[in-house]
Amino acid sequence: MASQPNQALPHGCQLLNYRIDKQISSGGFSLVYLAHDENGLPVAIKEYLPSALVLRESGSLVQASSAENLNVFRYGMKCFFEEGLALARITHPNVVRVTNFFRANETVYLVMQYERGRTLQDYILYHKKEIKENFIRRIFAEMLGGLREVHAHKILHLDIKPSNIYIRLDGSPLLLDFGAARQTLTQEKSSLTPMYTPGFAAPEQYGHDRDALGPWTDIYGVGASLFACLAGFAPQAANQRLEQDKQESAKKLWGGHYSEHFLELIDWCLKLDPLERPQSVFVVQKALLEKDKVPEAQKKTSLLHSLRNKFSKTKTGDR
Repeated sequence: MASQPNQALPHGCQLLNYRIDKQISSGGFSLVYLAHDENGLPVAIKEYLPSALVLRESGSLVQASSAENLNVFRYGMKCFFEEGLALARITHPNVVRVTNFFRANETVYLVMQYERGRTLQDYILYHKKEIKENFIRRIFAEMLGGLREVHAHKILHLDIKPSNIYIRLDGSPLLLDFGAARQTLTQEKSSLTPMYTPGFAAPEQYGHDRDALGPWTDIYGVGASLFACLAGFAPQAANQRLEQDKQESAKKLWGGHYSEHFLELIDWCLKLDPLERPQSVFVVQKALLEKDKVPEAQKKTSLLHSLRNKFSKTKTGDR
């Protein structure tokens, strides 16, 4: 389905008690604006605007680009609104704070606390593969504290990547731009082009079985983001890896430059089989904080996988 070019809301446009200043980011699913409230305080406003479904050439109203797309657009709007409602319940220093959400212009808006800083992606590009291990461990250990809180609320992020990890001016990380609504929309309505980021999306995100998704799916994104900190680019896309896995291990690529345990953790998170990955964010966070040993959970996961393979081969042989 071809995407349509959508016009952003103009400078000075009024949304409730918020006045639009400028567009600060865009994607296939939404636009994000810098705005100010009635007290002059800056906020970020995210507008649900899936380019494959709607077209706004001028003005502020959002309209489905065809009668066929109208129901899909409305379903996605419901998902987007429910995600905003769930995120508004989360108060954590490492998760973007949703302060308001509302309907206007035939679509939905999320109002978020505005933060100053830059994305981890910008940091990676600036430092050109010379990022210290201690810095990476600290940023991700803190960010994972926020992700643990998200998972505790039964929410998956589903779009973890360096451009969605924001580093504030004080050096603390913030998890941005949740993709659960995007994932739900494209899984339920398979005629849509999937909205995930190749290299950072787990293999199970390429299917249409929502039950296959879990904390382990976000953990793959964490592993891919850790890999990108070292490489400067994303790992091989998971769907390509399933056909022909050319992804070299972090341990092989950077052995001697980073600690063995750190590289093992990256490779563990990037396992194609969800059952072979860490099953909880706590396990990954603990591994980042403990620098001198391989987590016991990794050994247990490997043992369970070996036993499962052995049992599977035995059953095959009995036929």
